[in-house]
Amino acid sequence: MEDSADGASSIYSIGAVSRMLGVSTQTLRAWEDRYQQIVPARSEGGQRLFSRDQVDELGFVRDQIEQGLQPADAHRLLAQRRHEHAASPPDEPRRGASITVLVAERDQWAAEFAEYFLRTEGYIVRVVLDPDVAGEVLRDEPPSVLVVELLISGGAGLALCQTARDVGSVPVLAVSAVDLRDQALAAGAEAFLVKPLDPLQFVSAVRDLVGTSAYLRRGENRP
Repeated sequence: MEDSADGASSIYSIGAVSRMLGVSTQTLRAWEDRYQQIVPARSEGGQRLFSRDQVDELGFVRDQIEQGLQPADAHRLLAQRRHEHAASPPDEPRRGASITVLVAERDQWAAEFAEYFLRTEGYIVRVVLDPDVAGEVLRDEPPSVLVVELLISGGAGLALCQTARDVGSVPVLAVSAVDLRDQALAAGAEAFLVKPLDPLQFVSAVRDLVGTSAYLRRGENRP
Protein backbone atom coordinates (compact mmCIF):
# COMPACT_ATOMS: atom_id res chain seq x y z
CA MET A 1 0.00 0.00 0.00
CA GLU A 2 1.24 3.47 -0.90
CA ASP A 3 1.87 5.72 2.06
CA SER A 4 -0.26 8.81 2.45
CA ALA A 5 1.10 11.95 0.85
CA ASP A 6 3.23 14.25 2.93
CA GLY A 7 1.04 16.96 4.41
CA ALA A 8 3.28 19.77 3.23
CA SER A 9 2.94 18.73 -0.43
CA SER A 10 -0.75 17.76 -0.28
CA ILE A 11 -2.61 20.79 -1.52
CA TYR A 12 -5.53 19.69 -3.73
CA SER A 13 -9.00 18.98 -2.42
CA ILE A 14 -10.89 15.97 -3.72
CA GLY A 15 -13.27 18.34 -5.49
CA ALA A 16 -10.39 19.96 -7.35
CA VAL A 17 -8.99 16.56 -8.36
CA SER A 18 -12.42 15.45 -9.55
CA ARG A 19 -12.75 18.55 -11.72
CA MET A 20 -9.22 18.34 -13.11
CA LEU A 21 -9.44 14.67 -14.08
CA GLY A 22 -13.13 14.34 -14.91
CA VAL A 23 -13.54 11.55 -12.35
CA SER A 24 -16.32 11.70 -9.77
CA THR A 25 -15.48 12.11 -6.11
CA GLN A 26 -17.37 8.87 -5.41
CA THR A 27 -15.09 7.01 -7.82
CA LEU A 28 -11.95 8.53 -6.29
CA ARG A 29 -13.08 7.42 -2.82
CA ALA A 30 -13.93 3.95 -4.12
CA TRP A 31 -10.49 3.55 -5.70
CA GLU A 32 -8.82 4.60 -2.47
CA ASP A 33 -10.87 2.24 -0.32
CA ARG A 34 -10.72 -0.76 -2.65
CA TYR A 35 -7.17 -0.68 -4.00
CA GLN A 36 -5.20 1.33 -1.41
CA GLN A 37 -2.71 2.48 -4.05
CA ILE A 38 -3.29 6.23 -3.91
CA VAL A 39 -4.11 7.28 -0.37
CA PRO A 40 -4.41 11.04 0.18
CA ALA A 41 -3.38 12.78 3.34
CA ARG A 42 -6.06 14.01 5.72
CA SER A 43 -6.30 17.52 7.06
CA GLU A 44 -7.02 18.08 10.73
CA GLY A 45 -10.64 18.50 9.71
CA GLY A 46 -10.64 15.11 7.98
CA GLN A 47 -10.66 16.38 4.37
CA ARG A 48 -8.78 14.44 1.71
CA LEU A 49 -5.73 16.30 0.35
CA PHE A 50 -3.86 15.09 -2.73
CA SER A 51 -0.32 15.88 -3.82
CA ARG A 52 0.51 16.78 -7.40
CA ASP A 53 2.22 13.40 -7.89
CA GLN A 54 -0.92 11.64 -6.70
CA VAL A 55 -3.05 13.61 -9.16
CA ASP A 56 -0.69 12.54 -11.93
CA GLU A 57 -1.02 8.90 -10.84
CA LEU A 58 -4.80 9.17 -10.74
CA GLY A 59 -4.68 10.54 -14.27
CA PHE A 60 -2.62 7.51 -15.29
CA VAL A 61 -5.21 5.15 -13.77
CA ARG A 62 -8.04 7.02 -15.47
CA ASP A 63 -6.31 6.81 -18.84
CA GLN A 64 -5.77 3.04 -18.50
CA ILE A 65 -9.42 2.49 -17.68
CA GLU A 66 -10.50 4.58 -20.66
CA GLN A 67 -8.29 2.39 -22.83
CA GLY A 68 -10.22 -0.69 -21.70
CA LEU A 69 -8.55 -1.97 -18.54
CA GLN A 70 -10.54 -2.87 -15.47
CA PRO A 71 -9.88 -0.62 -12.45
CA ALA A 72 -8.07 -3.43 -10.61
CA ASP A 73 -5.77 -4.02 -13.58
CA ALA A 74 -5.13 -0.28 -13.96
CA HIS A 75 -4.05 -0.06 -10.34
CA ARG A 76 -1.81 -3.11 -10.71
CA LEU A 77 -0.22 -1.45 -13.72
CA LEU A 78 0.35 1.67 -11.62
CA ALA A 79 2.10 -0.42 -8.97
CA GLN A 80 4.28 -1.98 -11.68
CA ARG A 81 5.10 1.44 -13.11
CA ARG A 82 6.23 2.61 -9.69
CA HIS A 83 8.33 -0.47 -9.19
CA GLU A 84 10.07 -0.10 -12.52
CA HIS A 85 10.50 3.66 -12.20
CA ALA A 86 9.17 3.89 -15.74
CA ALA A 87 7.18 7.11 -15.47
CA SER A 88 7.89 9.45 -18.36
CA PRO A 89 9.18 12.97 -17.61
CA PRO A 90 6.46 15.63 -17.67
CA ASP A 91 5.78 17.56 -20.84
CA GLU A 92 6.75 21.19 -21.10
CA PRO A 93 3.86 23.36 -19.98
CA ARG A 94 1.87 25.11 -22.64
CA ARG A 95 2.06 28.88 -22.56
CA GLY A 96 -1.30 30.52 -22.03
CA ALA A 97 -1.50 34.16 -23.07
CA SER A 98 -5.31 34.07 -22.89
CA ILE A 99 -5.34 32.87 -19.28
CA THR A 100 -6.07 35.54 -16.68
CA VAL A 101 -4.99 35.18 -13.05
CA LEU A 102 -6.43 37.47 -10.40
CA VAL A 103 -4.03 37.91 -7.47
CA ALA A 104 -5.68 39.30 -4.33
CA GLU A 105 -2.88 40.13 -1.91
CA ARG A 106 -2.39 42.23 1.20
CA ASP A 107 1.33 42.74 0.67
CA GLN A 108 2.68 44.62 -2.35
CA TRP A 109 5.98 42.70 -2.35
CA ALA A 110 4.22 39.33 -2.26
CA ALA A 111 1.93 40.50 -5.05
CA GLU A 112 4.90 41.47 -7.20
CA PHE A 113 6.52 38.10 -6.49
CA ALA A 114 3.40 36.25 -7.67
CA GLU A 115 2.92 38.51 -10.67
CA TYR A 116 6.52 38.04 -11.84
CA PHE A 117 6.40 34.26 -11.89
CA LEU A 118 2.93 34.10 -13.41
CA ARG A 119 3.83 36.53 -16.20
CA THR A 120 6.91 34.41 -16.87
CA GLU A 121 4.49 31.60 -17.70
CA GLY A 122 2.67 33.85 -20.15
CA TYR A 123 -0.41 34.51 -18.04
CA ILE A 124 -2.25 37.80 -17.91
CA VAL A 125 -2.08 38.91 -14.27
CA ARG A 126 -4.29 41.39 -12.47
CA VAL A 127 -3.20 42.38 -8.96
CA VAL A 128 -5.55 43.91 -6.40
CA LEU A 129 -4.83 44.82 -2.79
CA ASP A 130 -8.44 45.54 -1.83
CA PRO A 131 -10.84 42.61 -1.23
CA ASP A 132 -13.85 44.69 -2.30
CA VAL A 133 -12.24 45.38 -5.66
CA ALA A 134 -11.34 41.70 -5.97
CA GLY A 135 -14.97 40.78 -5.33
CA GLU A 136 -16.11 43.16 -8.06
CA VAL A 137 -13.65 41.65 -10.52
CA LEU A 138 -14.81 38.14 -9.67
CA ARG A 139 -18.42 39.08 -10.34
CA ASP A 140 -17.92 41.31 -13.38
CA GLU A 141 -14.86 39.85 -15.12
CA PRO A 142 -14.29 36.33 -13.77
CA PRO A 143 -10.62 35.30 -14.19
CA SER A 144 -9.34 31.86 -15.13
CA VAL A 145 -8.10 31.39 -11.55
CA LEU A 146 -7.98 33.34 -8.31
CA VAL A 147 -4.89 33.43 -6.09
CA VAL A 148 -5.95 34.87 -2.74
CA GLU A 149 -4.08 35.72 0.45
CA LEU A 150 -6.51 34.62 3.14
CA LEU A 151 -5.42 37.35 5.55
CA ILE A 152 -6.07 40.21 3.14
CA SER A 153 -7.76 43.02 5.10
CA GLY A 154 -7.70 40.98 8.29
CA GLY A 155 -9.16 37.77 6.90
CA ALA A 156 -11.40 38.76 3.99
CA GLY A 157 -9.78 36.09 1.82
CA LEU A 158 -12.20 33.43 3.02
CA ALA A 159 -15.11 35.52 1.82
CA LEU A 160 -13.40 35.86 -1.57
CA CYS A 161 -13.13 32.07 -1.76
CA GLN A 162 -16.88 31.89 -1.24
CA THR A 163 -17.49 34.60 -3.84
CA ALA A 164 -15.43 32.69 -6.40
CA ARG A 165 -17.48 29.59 -5.66
CA ASP A 166 -20.76 31.51 -5.95
CA VAL A 167 -19.96 33.09 -9.32
CA GLY A 168 -19.32 29.71 -10.90
CA SER A 169 -16.22 27.92 -12.09
CA VAL A 170 -13.38 30.13 -10.87
CA PRO A 171 -10.84 27.81 -9.22
CA VAL A 172 -9.09 29.23 -6.16
CA LEU A 173 -5.55 28.82 -4.89
CA ALA A 174 -5.49 30.12 -1.31
CA VAL A 175 -2.19 31.14 0.30
CA SER A 176 -1.27 32.22 3.79
CA ALA A 177 1.59 32.23 6.27
CA VAL A 178 -0.90 30.78 8.76
CA ASP A 179 -2.13 27.22 8.33
CA LEU A 180 -5.74 27.92 7.37
CA ARG A 181 -6.04 25.01 4.96
CA ASP A 182 -9.22 23.53 6.43
CA GLN A 183 -10.96 26.89 6.52
CA ALA A 184 -9.89 27.65 2.95
CA LEU A 185 -11.13 24.34 1.58
CA ALA A 186 -14.41 24.68 3.47
CA ALA A 187 -14.87 28.15 1.99
CA GLY A 188 -14.44 26.88 -1.56
CA ALA A 189 -10.70 26.96 -2.31
CA GLU A 190 -9.44 24.06 -4.38
CA ALA A 191 -5.80 24.21 -3.27
CA PHE A 192 -3.78 25.75 -0.46
CA LEU A 193 -0.11 26.71 -0.09
CA VAL A 194 1.73 27.93 2.99
CA LYS A 195 3.95 30.99 2.65
CA PRO A 196 6.73 31.61 1.92
CA LEU A 197 5.83 30.26 -1.50
CA ASP A 198 8.16 28.06 -3.48
CA PRO A 199 8.08 29.50 -7.03
CA LEU A 200 7.97 26.16 -8.81
CA GLN A 201 5.26 24.74 -6.58
CA PHE A 202 3.28 27.97 -6.85
CA VAL A 203 3.39 28.08 -10.65
CA SER A 204 2.64 24.35 -10.90
CA ALA A 205 -0.41 24.72 -8.68
CA VAL A 206 -1.76 27.60 -10.77
CA ARG A 207 -1.02 25.70 -13.98
CA ASP A 208 -2.93 22.70 -12.71
CA LEU A 209 -5.95 24.73 -11.66
CA VAL A 210 -6.26 26.54 -14.98
CA GLY A 211 -5.96 23.27 -16.86
CA THR A 212 -2.60 23.67 -18.62
CA SER A 213 -0.58 20.87 -17.05
CA ALA A 214 0.34 17.82 -19.09
CA TYR A 215 -2.25 15.51 -17.56
CA LEU A 216 -5.02 18.07 -17.97
CA ARG A 217 -4.13 18.52 -21.63
CA ARG A 218 -4.52 14.78 -22.11
CA GLY A 219 -7.99 15.08 -20.63
CA GLU A 220 -8.90 17.91 -22.99
CA ASN A 221 -7.81 15.89 -26.02
CA ARG A 222 -9.97 12.89 -25.21
CA PRO A 223 -12.86 12.41 -27.67
